[in-house]
Amino acid sequence: MDGLWNPAADSTLRNELFGFTTYTLLAILGLLAMIFIVRLLTMRFAPTVLGTIIRSEAIKGKTVQDSDKALGTAVGVGLAYFLLTIMIDDMQRTGSPILMPDLAVSFLPGILQFVVAIAVVVWAFRLVNIVHDVVMLFDTDDQMDGTEKTLISALQSVLRFVIIFVGAVFVADSMGFDLTSLIAGLGISGFALALAAKDSISNFFGAITVLLDRPFKVGDWISVGAAEGEVIEINLRTTLIRTSADTIITMPNANLVNTPVENWGKRRWRRWQTQLHLDINADGEAVDTFCERVLKAIEEHPKTLKEDASFCQVSMISATSLDVDLNLYWDVSGGVEERQERAKLIIQIKNIAEDLGIEFYDGRVRQQR
Repeated sequence: MDGLWNPAADSTLRNELFGFTTYTLLAILGLLAMIFIVRLLTMRFAPTVLGTIIRSEAIKGKTVQDSDKALGTAVGVGLAYFLLTIMIDDMQRTGSPILMPDLAVSFLPGILQFVVAIAVVVWAFRLVNIVHDVVMLFDTDDQMDGTEKTLISALQSVLRFVIIFVGAVFVADSMGFDLTSLIAGLGISGFALALAAKDSISNFFGAITVLLDRPFKVGDWISVGAAEGEVIEINLRTTLIRTSADTIITMPNANLVNTPVENWGKRRWRRWQTQLHLDINADGEAVDTFCERVLKAIEEHPKTLKEDASFCQVSMISATSLDVDLNLYWDVSGGVEERQERAKLIIQIKNIAEDLGIEFYDGRVRQQR
């Protein structure tokens, strides 16, 4: 065949309308119909096809089911772009029934390329979320520690940046920008751009510093200036901190590099100090025995350490009470475990006091006497 189209096409199909032959208009309508059909077919059969390859339901869902529209649009419009370029090439052949004005030749491929670029960027942007599921797929203990969460958060931020950058390049190309001149222009104006984006660059290198030095990780409880809370996400520009009031603080990474960070999650132990108020009428020997037994309970507790620094001693006397200072160090990994062990010890202290007939001071009872 000499070309894509039959040279002996009916003369009616060669009639022109706004610079298009009827043949060309029908072909363009066919491309539009094909885009719609291919998009629907992709949305319908892509989950089935990829389901035979991808076994993880979470990955399969985010790869296809949650982004099937963007994937279908990219496939349909991409195929239409390929066929349109063949049609435009066929226009150069003598006797071709394909004819369209120069404006259409210049803009139609660019429009299709623009739509493809946007659809691919949207699809790829949603694919970033599968990083977590891929890591979980190869994680043997099915539990994500703080370091893994930090690396996943950073990797997702890097992937989003790369996707946006590459997508912007393709969009600029589809709009007819000269990429060589554009890159050269960026080189010339790089100094001005660096000055304008000084804070963003500082935040980017702050993120790199946080990831390399690892002063904290996702899940740690930190204090930075007046901000205090749990690190929930580390991005290229900011770090998100959830406070005890369940609010979110967005902290620029540059601040984390230039401000002292207190990491409560790296504590080797957790100190607990409290004061027990015993009734002033308690027997002195019973109080001594009480302090000895409480200290022994602390030393024998499986979740305490630094026995030499722990103590339980009478520290003050008043007209109404004997005050006993209690100091110990918990060997626990988190606040929940600390509260549980502290509750157990408090009940144990209460039982010791009851065994010795010691009552705790109650101001209301004292006033009634």
